[in-house]
Amino acid sequence: MTMTFRVLAVTAVAATVGAVQAQSTITIVSHPLATMPQYIKVDVPLLRDELPKKAKVNVNLAAWSERSVQGPEVLRLVRSGQVDIGAAPLATVSGDVPFLDAADMAGLNPTIEQARKAAAAMVGPANKELERVGLRIIGTFPYTAQVFFCRGNVASVADLKGKKIRTFGGSVNDLVAGLGGQPVGLPFGEVYGALERGVVDCAITGTGSGNSAKWFEVANTIYVLPVAWSTGAYYVNLAWWNKLAPDVRDAITAQFKQVEDGLWKMGGDATDDGVQCNVGNAAGCKIGNTVTSKPMKANMPTDADRAEVRRQLNEKVLPAWVQRCGTRCGELFNEVLSPITGVKYAK
Repeated sequence: MTMTFRVLAVTAVAATVGAVQAQSTITIVSHPLATMPQYIKVDVPLLRDELPKKAKVNVNLAAWSERSVQGPEVLRLVRSGQVDIGAAPLATVSGDVPFLDAADMAGLNPTIEQARKAAAAMVGPANKELERVGLRIIGTFPYTAQVFFCRGNVASVADLKGKKIRTFGGSVNDLVAGLGGQPVGLPFGEVYGALERGVVDCAITGTGSGNSAKWFEVANTIYVLPVAWSTGAYYVNLAWWNKLAPDVRDAITAQFKQVEDGLWKMGGDATDDGVQCNVGNAAGCKIGNTVTSKPMKANMPTDADRAEVRRQLNEKVLPAWVQRCGTRCGELFNEVLSPITGVKYAK
């Protein structure tokens, strides 16, 4: 049986003439901001600096912001051949491929260790479908725990009711709605201004990502309830990939394994680091930037808060995702992700 997938809204360009091994430059677009530690501390040294030496190619690396790219566009840019490799969170591009929302479904993974297992299990089934539309995943990564940056004091799930909350699509919308909030879809780059003007009351992002984007300047509290990890992937244009010389492809594969390991480690290390940076604790802030003026207040979730998120996952989030993705997706979730997460879709 074949999963139901939404067709990408772009027509693929004609195949590149000539052998790709003759191409001297690989174009990579990764991560929203060039100021993010994931970009500075992992992608720049491992992809921009080291990959050319190992694969004997040039690398043109840029962040989304440097190329005026919004996250949902990444798959389309890679598929069309405008970039060779692109990185984006699974949820961000799940509007084009709903199955990608499964591994990092809102409320599914309480720990980053489980999130990595879920991501690894998802790659094989996802690639079977992505390859039908000319794409392939060659590595996964997380950001930091996705939490709530809010104007005013938010200390529990009850405090989210009635608030306008920036989300990034897919299952996060369903969770926020289930908790009584109003999901507002906004690109990452527009959130600072929306918080500043009160267009939204809260915004969900990683503890470290919010620090990199200086959301502490326009939000007062950080409600540290992890709803996801913004698990992402590096996607390659399959036609380009298949034309690479085998030794070049092997070198890129090996290098992306190092990138993957480095980013998963950073995701764990940077989650608490992001909290400490945002509350102004310089001793605990080793990766991000310590807030020295008007540090944020951090509110931690209770067991009851976590239980409510789990209830919403089972009763609302998972069924809504299956409705979007198709019955086969629910069956595949039970086969691949249920053994890892302990969550099962009830048909």
